[in-house]
Amino acid sequence: MQLAAAQLETQLQRGLKSLYTLHGDEPLLQQEAADAIRSSARLQGYTERSVHTVAGAHFDWSGVMAAAGSLSLFAERQILEIRIPSGKPGKEGSVALQDLAEAAQANDSTLTLVLLPRLDKMTRSSAWFSALDSHGATVQIDPVERPALPQWIAQRLARAGQRVPAGESGQRILQFFADRVEGNLLAAHQEIEKLGLLYPPGELSFEQVEAAVLNVARYDVFKLAESVLAGQAERAQRMLDGLQAEGEAPVLVHYALSEDIRALNRVKDAMAGGKPLPMALREQRVWGLKERLYERVLPRLDHTALSQLLHEAHLVDGIVKGLKMPGWPSDGWQALHRLAMHVCQLCALPARSSAVRK
Repeated sequence: MQLAAAQLETQLQRGLKSLYTLHGDEPLLQQEAADAIRSSARLQGYTERSVHTVAGAHFDWSGVMAAAGSLSLFAERQILEIRIPSGKPGKEGSVALQDLAEAAQANDSTLTLVLLPRLDKMTRSSAWFSALDSHGATVQIDPVERPALPQWIAQRLARAGQRVPAGESGQRILQFFADRVEGNLLAAHQEIEKLGLLYPPGELSFEQVEAAVLNVARYDVFKLAESVLAGQAERAQRMLDGLQAEGEAPVLVHYALSEDIRALNRVKDAMAGGKPLPMALREQRVWGLKERLYERVLPRLDHTALSQLLHEAHLVDGIVKGLKMPGWPSDGWQALHRLAMHVCQLCALPARSSAVRK
């Protein structure tokens, strides 16, 4: 049974299952989901807990299988926790997980909790994961994307009895907060806890949040490419500065930007050759948020604009590798800023007209 993270609390209230699988790359949310399961289990008499971390393909699963079938002299119920950081249990582990899943429903003395990183589609289709899903509850832990981050912060503040003002002033505070913690949800949680220690329950001012919240944002190279395609110039500039400060390699940043420029050009060529847009996007392996971004920006990018972007990407490729290009900054990061801002300019939505139609 597949559950969204937001459904887990309701499911636990309805009745504890004997098998749970959590998968995702957001440590804070996975930890909180696991804590909720453990807390519910302790209330129902699962007083002992054993933890097994699968380290490599040669991990000995016999210890896990023995723990699943045994109880101590001091407890009638136990939690068996299996952590697989690589997301790959190996051949022996695959068989073991299928056996554990099949035995879970008949064994109410052991609650099995499997913790995994984010899994690709092929892994989610594997026999071992299908067995976990069929015999228990699987919870996909999705990251909090930037558009949803202000609301997430507001909800977490509310848990601590704090809030921001209503209206635009409150949204300004939440956007400022989100800018400071983007890509670092654990730090966002810590900053919210800090506000709870510094200020009493009630309404927070911008000055209070500005003084307390550190700039702990962590940026992802490929999220940068998404912000550029969305035409978010200010956010893209902030992310570039953050990536540079974190010591990211400019060659990798250039790859992320130029790969999207090349993909846009290939999709445009495919459409000119008569292929439908959905087919062209699938061939270029464009899915999810990027698929929606491509659908939005492709109609406004003609072949001339794409050719110019390809040329600029080629020039910046040389600059980040130490070459000098006439008319371009010699510094690789400055050249990346210029390229990113040009893509943002072409992809940005047109400004809304202030004229009132009569």
